[in-house]
Amino acid sequence: MAYITVNYVSRSLMRTVPVNVILPADKLVFPGQPEPENKPFRMLILLHGILGNYTDWVNGTRIQRWAEAKNLCVVMPSGDNAFYVDIPESGNYYGKFIGEELPAMMRRMFHISDRREDCYIAGLSMGGFGAMRNGLRYNDTFGAIASLSGAFILHEPRADEGNFNRFGVEQYCFGSMEKAWNSEKNPQYLAKCLAERRAAGEEVNLPRIYMCCGTEDGLLGPNHAVRDDLVSKGFDVTWEEGPGGHEWNFWDTYIEKILNWLPLDESNSGISSGNVAKPE
Repeated sequence: MAYITVNYVSRSLMRTVPVNVILPADKLVFPGQPEPENKPFRMLILLHGILGNYTDWVNGTRIQRWAEAKNLCVVMPSGDNAFYVDIPESGNYYGKFIGEELPAMMRRMFHISDRREDCYIAGLSMGGFGAMRNGLRYNDTFGAIASLSGAFILHEPRADEGNFNRFGVEQYCFGSMEKAWNSEKNPQYLAKCLAERRAAGEEVNLPRIYMCCGTEDGLLGPNHAVRDDLVSKGFDVTWEEGPGGHEWNFWDTYIEKILNWLPLDESNSGISSGNVAKPE
């Protein structure tokens, strides 16, 4: 398993950005087993939550092990505390960075499929919001979206800013919650626009959606509201909830479920430092 830290100059953010990449390009097989097919990797862009960065997912979950087993390239950028939306006032186009620039740059650097159906986006908490927002905004880029405990702070016109306002979210990211409700910063607004275009007879790519949240998570209510709204608009939504709060044990469990939900290769671990015994 190759685990790579990439630093490159982002045009969307106008600075050098770090990105962690899991790439199962060095996968070995046991003697007598067929060599892996040299085909382009499917790609998952995986977003962290508020206060986090590009190292969170590898430190907090077993994503590296499961990506290797599934022959999946996982790309983990940093989104600061910006909810992965464009903020023209500061020159930080986080949405464009996630939805356009990053997939294209990874394809230039690595052997990654350029097909929409092989490109996915997921995230936890703030990253769950960012995955939904950018998966819908860039629906021609992503074939599937997964949101874990999504921080859907725009789930109603007068959203409760609550705990997120302490991070300057309202002013920095959205201008105001009420203003953002009817804008492309709101995943539900984007879903409405896509549904209206489809109802008018336009061919529209609607990503498949997976959502999950812990039953002890304070964000369960907003997640239910967003789920119901998406289903009412005709989106294909898979929903799961289970014991857990807003914490890594829940996300570690459910990121594996998401990889099993995605159309990936059958699990085949191969030889690695954690799997050296000959299979029976």
